[in-house]
Amino acid sequence: MNVRDAYHLGGVPVGIAIVGLFVIVMARSHGTYWAGRGVVRGAQGAHRLDSAPGWWHATMTRLEQWTGTQAAQKGLGMVRRWGAPAISLAYLTVGLQTAIFASAGMIRMPYLRFTLASIPGALVWSVVWATVGFGAVWGAINLFAVSPWALLAAVALVAAVIGGLVWFRLSRRARRPTPVEPV
Repeated sequence: MNVRDAYHLGGVPVGIAIVGLFVIVMARSHGTYWAGRGVVRGAQGAHRLDSAPGWWHATMTRLEQWTGTQAAQKGLGMVRRWGAPAISLAYLTVGLQTAIFASAGMIRMPYLRFTLASIPGALVWSVVWATVGFGAVWGAINLFAVSPWALLAAVALVAAVIGGLVWFRLSRRARRPTPVEPV
């Protein structure tokens, strides 16, 4: 079975699936960027918009509260520290994408810089999801249908391998001698 069938893309060539996903992810990331810009603009103009509808005030309040969350603060820190490369790499993360894209808008990263940084990340994301990503999701669904315990074991194995690699790298870094600066 073609894994793209699960997403009603089975008859679509891979190239068209990639283009479609690219357009979708660019729309999402740029919408999030502009929402971040809107938070700043809304916060700046909140006092002038006393006559605005209640839904506007409620939306601005929710967005302003979101900026205080741990994910939003982490995204802000990453964008401030890494700039445009944080945007490109955000497409490869889970859970931080929205925070990074919104943070770029909140700190008013120039839109052209955001767009240029978005293109390689969105392209990689689209290729992964049009090929391997769909296969992984469909495989997990099939494995769950056969045996939820087998899926749990597979997830635990992947987590153990990743944890082992991280532990190995951190322990190797800790064993590295620290250079002493001459006085």
